Amino acid sequence: MKNVAVIGAGTMGNGIAHVFAQFGYKVNLIDVSQVSLDKAVATITKNLDRQVAKGALTEDEKSATLENLTTYTAIPDGVKGVDLVVEAATENIDLKLKIFKDLDAATEPHVILATNTSSISITKIASVTNRPDKVIGMHFMNPVPVMKLVEIIRGYSTSDEVTNLIMETSKKLNKVPTEVNDYPGFIANRILMPMINEAIYSLYEGVAGVEEIDTVMKLGMAHPMGPLQLADFIGLDVCLAILQVLHDGFGNPKYAPCPLLVNMVTAGKKGVKSGEGFYSWTHGTKDLIVAPNFKK
Repeated sequence: MKNVAVIGAGTMGNGIAHVFAQFGYKVNLIDVSQVSLDKAVATITKNLDRQVAKGALTEDEKSATLENLTTYTAIPDGVKGVDLVVEAATENIDLKLKIFKDLDAATEPHVILATNTSSISITKIASVTNRPDKVIGMHFMNPVPVMKLVEIIRGYSTSDEVTNLIMETSKKLNKVPTEVNDYPGFIANRILMPMINEAIYSLYEGVAGVEEIDTVMKLGMAHPMGPLQLADFIGLDVCLAILQVLHDGFGNPKYAPCPLLVNMVTAGKKGVKSGEGFYSWTHGTKDLIVAPNFKK
């Protein structure tokens, strides 16, 4: 496989495109918005410049990476001649089902269709295609160029051949693939999201403040960042969507999203992407500043 299409030019999509292009794959980055595509290419260029400054890449390797990227605003044009499609659109089941129906119609039968979903059933996504054996989860971690893990999720019908090929492809990207089965939240978010939710509940119930909760987890548990800061980076809307998938999938009240999280998302406070969550993100420095609603 040398030709790859990536659907979605957001944070995850541009990171996935960056990594494939860096390791020699021809990448078609597809998004309905040309503005988003231009922003994605600018982000990739900036991240490549950072790698060059650190000595991780040469200028020639940076140029080769950018030459491997082509942008498209329509799926049929962008998936011609590819061997693998990685979908990295918004974590919305209806949107993903529509995309996979369109991909199934627009690609050759041999093409593998992967999704970067962090929680939605691979089996359900595969069910709207005529190739469930060739549908698989390829859950990259953010930031994609830096994080080593790729969670490889087998749907009910995913073949051994496809699984092995995607595992090997991930290794060629200098990643560490880990195979898991298709249950709500897989492994990463089944464990991570209840921890984040419990941190939000602790804040909601007045057990401790934002900084205190994050400090306990950073210094006491050796986490690189606290759960509330991490939630802001992931996106509070994404955290809520994943918790809802867990709650619906297992029917267990322990996965019920904290009312504070629901209220914040309803109010448009989604973390870094909106400029405010548990922290403020518009002050232009690296300092962590607690959002006004949570200041003592």
